[in-house]
Amino acid sequence: MQRTTYAGLVNEEYLNQTVTLFGWVDRRRDLGKLIFIDLRDREGIVQLAFNEDKDQAAFAVAKEVRNEYVVKVVGTVVNRAQGQENHDIKSGKVEVEVTSMEVLNASETLPFEVRDNTEVNEDLLLKYRYLELRRPSMQRNIKMRSTITRATREFFDNNGFLDIETPDLAKSTPEGARDYLVPSRVSKGHFYALPQSPQQYKQLLMGAGFDRYYQIARCFRDEDLRGDRQPEFTQIDVETSFMDQHDIMDFTEGMIQNVMKKTLGIDVTLPFPRITWQESMDRFGTDQPDARFGMEIQDVTELITENDIATPVFENTDHEVLARAIVAPGAADKYSRKAIDAKEQYLDRYGVQRLVWAKVGADKFSGGSGKMLNPIFAELTNRLGAKEGDVIFMVFDRFKVVSDVLGALRLNVAAELDLIPENVYKFLWVIDWPLFEYDEGDQRWVAAHHPFTAPNEGDEHFLDDGEDPHQAHAQSYDIILNGLELGGGSIRIHTAELQEKMFKALGFAKESAYAQFGYFLNALKLGFPPHGGIAIGLDRFARLLTGAGNIREVIAFPKNSKAIEPMTQAPSVVSDAQLEELGIKVDKKPEINE
Repeated sequence: MQRTTYAGLVNEEYLNQTVTLFGWVDRRRDLGKLIFIDLRDREGIVQLAFNEDKDQAAFAVAKEVRNEYVVKVVGTVVNRAQGQENHDIKSGKVEVEVTSMEVLNASETLPFEVRDNTEVNEDLLLKYRYLELRRPSMQRNIKMRSTITRATREFFDNNGFLDIETPDLAKSTPEGARDYLVPSRVSKGHFYALPQSPQQYKQLLMGAGFDRYYQIARCFRDEDLRGDRQPEFTQIDVETSFMDQHDIMDFTEGMIQNVMKKTLGIDVTLPFPRITWQESMDRFGTDQPDARFGMEIQDVTELITENDIATPVFENTDHEVLARAIVAPGAADKYSRKAIDAKEQYLDRYGVQRLVWAKVGADKFSGGSGKMLNPIFAELTNRLGAKEGDVIFMVFDRFKVVSDVLGALRLNVAAELDLIPENVYKFLWVIDWPLFEYDEGDQRWVAAHHPFTAPNEGDEHFLDDGEDPHQAHAQSYDIILNGLELGGGSIRIHTAELQEKMFKALGFAKESAYAQFGYFLNALKLGFPPHGGIAIGLDRFARLLTGAGNIREVIAFPKNSKAIEPMTQAPSVVSDAQLEELGIKVDKKPEINE
């Protein structure tokens, strides 16, 4: 007899019916002549009742089973005894009086309990990931991810988009993160690359005339890991022809609206706010602004300089210095001088020379830089909207330092003061990005998004010889959710002439550009349409909607911080015969992952 329903879905609708259920023994309580077992499956838990006087055979089996045994049960659904209901679960008003139980598989003692909120080493959890995935929170996370994917496909399928797969074995085009390389057995000494994204393929699909494409795409990047980064990840990939950036943003909002409704039952209001990159940096100190709370950055440069406050800081420099501030409401009693000094040490990483701060009193400042700022007490508090009991934090420095410091401090202080509301989802767009950004590590200019992004209409001339390309802005747009980049996209370059100029501005010689991207540049010469698209990080989207701490909690089989999967011990050593077949020789015997 097949399963009647999932254990976690048994409720009053099944009263007095005989049901067949399958699942795992989650907990067992032996009360003498009565035994209660919580039966768990992917939908939740139902209570099983065994009575020695009513069914001795089933009771005898219940006596022997232990946690995580896999069982089949048959029984009748009845109401729980009055006062014994559990209102926290769907099946909490009923239980199953079991007439037969069959053990399908026993379980040895587990390396850890299948429970939420138990302290277990992460590598041990990943080694037995299939056990961790039995935890209720993990079951919820993976199910919600599936719902996000289903709602995404539903929206795009209903709006004329075609789901098209692109290759996982591609050409290596080193730009950005490192590629994962796959050796070719047929063409020895040659390598495929796993795609960092389907970027060029989806653009080529527009050249092929498919007009509207989407894909739930697997992507691969060989880079150092952190909580929101994995070597393999998934993105919702979209590309369109004959649309401008606002059309694409509208479609993306529609998809997100459908996902939020289907996963959380939340009706989000459209359109989402749209702010420029410059406004985002000025107000929030970051291009990933968290708009769930206020405490925005305010510029007081003119007030500070007109009143000769800290004049040497502004005059003895070869670059523009700004004075900007945030106001921490009611924080005067929260922060001692020692606590603020600790913040200043933490902020050293951003290159700040000094964190200027003062507590707001009734008619003067105290602490920190209070004495220096007291001559402009009335003007400064009025300008910032600061009240008695608040703390003002200020930075006098160049734009990047001011933005980095106050952007980080804003989030830190808001968390400490409990200013960030829970279960609130604030979406917004950041648009009008610089086309290029300076990579401090490599000390060179790179594409702010990627080298196929089109400049704003009217900015194309900045890519001509003799012009400064770094003045150009891009037709690009990032979607932000609660202070994290959910995804980004752009209108693409669709002519070979402009694409060649873009590569030149990035330092590619023409020969080098054609050696790496010749197939793409040649395609642009053969009737390529105007096009653009966007990619949404599915892992991050799922993390934010589930409230998970990092994306490993919404990926079925993730890697650890060393890019190792402890369960299968991948990556692994391969045999000399395999290497010989590929024409590869390993100079140093590798260590085995444990």
